[in-house]
Amino acid sequence: MGQRWRLVVAALVGLIASSLGLAAVALESDGKTTENVSKASLCWRTEDFVVTQPCSPCSSFEAKRTPECRATGFIEHISCGKKEEIKSCRSAEMEARIFWKFEGSMIGLAAVFALLVVYRQRMLDRKALEKVRKQIESI
Repeated sequence: MGQRWRLVVAALVGLIASSLGLAAVALESDGKTTENVSKASLCWRTEDFVVTQPCSPCSSFEAKRTPECRATGFIEHISCGKKEEIKSCRSAEMEARIFWKFEGSMIGLAAVFALLVVYRQRMLDRKALEKVRKQIESI
């Protein structure tokens, strides 16, 4: 039985770690990671800007060429004064995908714990019945 518990604990740790990874992606403030913050001016952080092209998925060419695509897979084109820049963004499509992955992992985790509770309850019931049986036999 010790081996089973080790496997269950390892599976739960893996599930929780993957859930935390999803949460980290969901909590990014503007879709930028430290590797994506380059020598660009990042004018949208200090100036007013206008979105010239709304948030859209990166093409395969852009994904390879543009560092902003690597963070979320979506970019938007913005205009700060006279500058045209590209900014990583988070789309509703990506947010929905992350949400359903999280929900699925939580349902899976709940199912695993429900099975563990049922298994433990049956084991405790067997022990209680065995104890009662021994007490009755000793009379």
